[in-house]
Amino acid sequence: MRFSITILAAALVCVSGPALAQTAPGAQQKTPAQRQPGIATPAAPPAGSEENPPALEKPDPAKEAAIRHLMEITQTSKLGDNITNAITQQVRAVMSRNIQQPEELQKFMDDFTKKFTEVAPPSAVTDAEIPIYSHYFSMEDIQGLIKFYESPLGQRVVKTLPEVVQNTQQTGVQMDQKAALEVLRSMSTEYPQLKQMLPPEPGAAPGPGAVAPGGGMPPQSAPGAPAPPAPGTPPR
Repeated sequence: MRFSITILAAALVCVSGPALAQTAPGAQQKTPAQRQPGIATPAAPPAGSEENPPALEKPDPAKEAAIRHLMEITQTSKLGDNITNAITQQVRAVMSRNIQQPEELQKFMDDFTKKFTEVAPPSAVTDAEIPIYSHYFSMEDIQGLIKFYESPLGQRVVKTLPEVVQNTQQTGVQMDQKAALEVLRSMSTEYPQLKQMLPPEPGAAPGPGAVAPGGGMPPQSAPGAPAPPAPGTPPR
């Protein structure tokens, strides 16, 4: 059985959808830079810096129980399952192009899923989140968050915030995309090659090399990938 290790690895790295962008309510998350072949890895930041936080300690049982309850009512306890599902779907998408027989593909996925969940059970992600919550939030903070998220407004936030974030992201991308096109068009006199690359203005005939109508930027430069959900957005 042949398949591209490079494509498979790239697919796993790109599992950066909502499942991988969840954080504790009110906390921010930074995506670690991926190491690429032939590029030296930057030196690690000093211990205790924002990019390299100090070692986190497990909280006492009472605080851990409160954190787990908060994660349940905000649905962030599903993060491990969401990550597992996202990675599994990416592996299936890649392998379906290399294993043509449905029975063989299903056998491969069953084998992969079994071994993957043994090595990285979803519950381990939840366990790893506990010290992070404890590091950034006091017991009083946790209790206050529980009180809010158990309220009708808190439950409404849990249910509706993902859609709010998605819509605001789409609006922002469309606005910035339009602005980028306007700037590039204004530069086309100084840089004539842009005229062959940009989509035509409304009502103008498309020039050679322009992208298809629709107002989008060329695929290689369009910022079409949605940004991670806002902090505190529960997994869907």
